Amino acid sequence: MDRDAALDRVAEIVDHVARSATAGSTDAGDRMASDADRAALLPVPVREVWVYGDVALGLDPIDRLDVYVTKDLLMRGDADREAAFKTQYGVSGVGKSVDADWAAAYPEHLRANDNGHAAPERCLAAHLMSDDEPIHLEVCNASFSDNVTQRLKSAVARDAYEQILDPRGVCLYADGQRDDDAMSKLRGGELAFPTLSEALEMLGLDASDAAAAADVMRARRAEETGRTVRGDVV
Repeated sequence: MDRDAALDRVAEIVDHVARSATAGSTDAGDRMASDADRAALLPVPVREVWVYGDVALGLDPIDRLDVYVTKDLLMRGDADREAAFKTQYGVSGVGKSVDADWAAAYPEHLRANDNGHAAPERCLAAHLMSDDEPIHLEVCNASFSDNVTQRLKSAVARDAYEQILDPRGVCLYADGQRDDDAMSKLRGGELAFPTLSEALEMLGLDASDAAAAADVMRARRAEETGRTVRGDVV
């Protein structure tokens, strides 16, 4: 994937999140009706957008684009609309786990987990990205830095290095504000990061474990194709 194209895709995602936040700041009792409001809808509110891995390092081209978003709770619930979506689409939890207005506007992007419950991370991935795009989306209720720490602890405890989250990330949007300076530095290749194994050592792994973990993470990543998504709760 061409680096400039990857960063353009990230910018589009940030733009969408920013539009959604602005639209969501209107009176919660108002139903979105205009085309602009409909286009701004997201299945859940997004508080942060990060990129990490190859695109943060300045590589060109990159094999895959890695995006991390921190989701917020859905504060304006429409639980009374859940039954209608369950009947029509066979998905429960609409109006609780994902926004009912969004689901009504974009039923083709509505996704469920294995239990038939609306899955915010899968809905976000389906809404923001095409199936065949080489993009991995991480969705969590915790910030990137907090989740990096938690995932590392869990992965080491279970000897599951493939679950480690690459800690080399750049925040492009947080709490309603874009970081245009960070995007400019990304485009200019001005940000310096350690190697993956060095970054893992900085988080507390010894050198041999860090090297082994880095190898496992790279191998797992090489196996991925098209759009992939993972959801976490911390």
